[in-house]
Amino acid sequence: MPASSVQIIGTGQLLELSRRLRAASGAPVQRNMARRIRRAAEPLHRDLQDTVRTLPMRAQGRAAGKRGGPSPTTRPFRASIAAAIRISVRTSSNPGARVFLDKGLLPPDINVGAVTQMNDGRLRHPVFNHRKRWTNQYTPSLWWDKTVRNHTPRMQAEVARVIDDVRRQLN
Repeated sequence: MPASSVQIIGTGQLLELSRRLRAASGAPVQRNMARRIRRAAEPLHRDLQDTVRTLPMRAQGRAAGKRGGPSPTTRPFRASIAAAIRISVRTSSNPGARVFLDKGLLPPDINVGAVTQMNDGRLRHPVFNHRKRWTNQYTPSLWWDKTVRNHTPRMQAEVARVIDDVRRQLN
């Protein structure tokens, strides 16, 4: 499971239900289903954002006699990543909820690979973009995966409940 995308889908049931929705009920029931599925994914979305904002990152100590200084950017790194975490809900061809990192919302100097590295427990990057000097920063490993794993049973149960409710409405 890549650190940049998480999908929870019950392919068979959701596809069958999606076809029946289009044929029988139309937009109001589809909107209600999408809203409830989104609501099931929102706690995971908030928890991922909170986790990345408060994620402890420790760095290697500065060597004796090395220069330091303030960051050249005023933009907080972890807050930028948290702002790029999004939810997408589909009720049509590939129905389900997806919580993912939208790389289009990341600043140009942060790539999705940085989040994958952070999930692996080590972020290696150049010091203030100086390509001859590199450093490592360490985070708790698998923070994204653990957060998702903690929410998966609740989300699956909620989506199953939504599917059952919509199926009852259609019958």
